Order: sequence, then C-alpha cells, then structure tokens
Amino acid sequence: MKRRNFIFDIFSIGLMSSLTTRLKAKTFNITPMVRSISTWKTTEANLKAGVMLDQGIDGLTAAVAGVAIEEENPKNTTVGFGGAPDRTGSVTLDACVMNHLGDCGSVVAVENIVNVAKLARDVMEKTPHVMLAGKGAEEFGVSEGYEKINLLTEASKNEWKKWLENEEYKPLINIENHDTIGMLCLDKDNNMSGACTTSGLAYKMKGRVGDSPIIGSGLFIDNKIGGAVATGLGEEVVKTVGSFLVVELMRQGMSPQEACENAVNRIVSSNSQKNKFQVAYIAMNKNGEVGSFSIEPGFTYMDYVNGKNEEIKTGSAL
Repeated sequence: MKRRNFIFDIFSIGLMSSLTTRLKAKTFNITPMVRSISTWKTTEANLKAGVMLDQGIDGLTAAVAGVAIEEENPKNTTVGFGGAPDRTGSVTLDACVMNHLGDCGSVVAVENIVNVAKLARDVMEKTPHVMLAGKGAEEFGVSEGYEKINLLTEASKNEWKKWLENEEYKPLINIENHDTIGMLCLDKDNNMSGACTTSGLAYKMKGRVGDSPIIGSGLFIDNKIGGAVATGLGEEVVKTVGSFLVVELMRQGMSPQEACENAVNRIVSSNSQKNKFQVAYIAMNKNGEVGSFSIEPGFTYMDYVNGKNEEIKTGSAL
C-alpha cells in the first residue's frame, strides 16, 4: 500500500505541475487593433507601414514596404543604400522576414541590391530554402528582376577613408550608428509579421554577420503569442537568441515590457568584462500591447496606432 500511495503521490505532483505550467501560459482576450512598431527614429518607415495596415494590407507586406523606406535612404548609414562599408570598403547587407504562419526567409552578406528585406521574402516564398548568402543571394535577386546598384555612396566612402587613417574599431551603437531597423506589424486579421534589415556594424571585418538576419536572434514571431525585434551589438544578441527569448518569456505570462527587461538584464548580468555596448528590444503581443528596453540610455522606437505615429523613449538597465 505504501508503494501504491507513493506512486499516486508522484503522479499527482506531476499532474499538478503540468496544470500549473499551463495555467501560467499567456492567454489573450483579443481586441481588434492594427499597430506597427519599429526600432529607432524611423518615422517615415513606421508611418508607411501603419497607414498600409489601416488600409487593410497584411502585416508582412506592410513591414517589408516600411523598412524599404530606410533601405532606400542614403542618409541612413546603417541600413541599405549608403550603409557604412566593411573594412575593405564593401557594403554588405543582411535581412530577414517572418510571417504569421511561422514561415521565414533570410539573406546575408548581400552586395549590390538595396531592398534586401523584400529579397528575404522572395527567398521564403520562391525557394525551398530559408537563407541565401553572398553571391548566391545576389544572383537569385538578379534572376528575380532586382537592379544591381553600387551601395557605397560618396559620403560613406569619404567616412571610410577617414576611418582608414587610424583603423580603430569601436562597436559603438547609438542614435547616430544604430545598426538596424526592425519592425513588427499587427494587421486587421490579428496576424503578426515582421522584418529586420541592416548593413551591419560600420567597418566590420569582411564576412561578419550579426543577429539581424538570424531568425530567433534579430527577429522572431509566434502568432499565438506575439513578436520581438532586436537592435544593437549583434554578437551579444546571438548569445541569448534574444528575440526568441523575449517571445518565450511572453508565452510564460510576462508582458512585452517585462519580457524585454528580462532579456536585456540577462545580457547585462553575463557581461563579466563590463564592456560598454548597446542592445535593445521591442516587442508586441497579440493584444497589441508593446514593450521596449535597452542596456544604455538613448534608445527610442516608433509606434503607430489609431492613426498616430509617435517616437517613444525607452527605459534602460544602466
């Protein structure tokens, strides 16, 4: 009898533990809403996506069109055309997209093509693969009708030449050198999609790839829960699979704000060298609730909801 009671007790504990875990999982009472959020002061990009969502366009199409504004902006030296080159003077771009079905596409180290977020979507929809790299990605783009263009502007070239005088590499990521535009879009059907695109760190080693094109690091969507995007020093985001972590924390019951703070603090607590760098997250759940947090002060994000597009200042760990 004692053995039978012991087995019953163990079974009961296991059952209660399972039920407790399920009860803690996040559930949503969905209120119809369209909303777009994007990293940094990417005003026109986020407005473009938000207006498209208001018009009933799906989240992925809105996100890709939104980030394209910055990809085509030569004054943005961290994304697309005019992006800062690597140490050899070559501009290489990375991007990824993910839709509400869990489908995703990615391109890395792409030269001579501006709209790499759209190219990542084409990889997702028109190939049997998730990721294409370098010349292969470029050749695929050309086969799909993308125009080849020199991504290095005269201004970026001059800045690179100045850098060559000392060749001092500092992975400083701030308002002037913000590394990425990541965007999340919640559409009229309550489906979430996202896009992330970058030229990477200025004067990176040739071949360097950060978190931006890596699903789960730079961007992650779970349409039952929500989505997250990262910006900042990609090497640190990759170590914790940051965007996936934020979404999983929301799955466990945290708000978007709590999840972003938890993910940032996890990086801070493991930075034994106390090196100074920036990482920030933005997140949105299926109710349209948003959150954001960064390591260093100064990070902002754009938020479009109810026809209003605002820059929001975020809190920081330091």
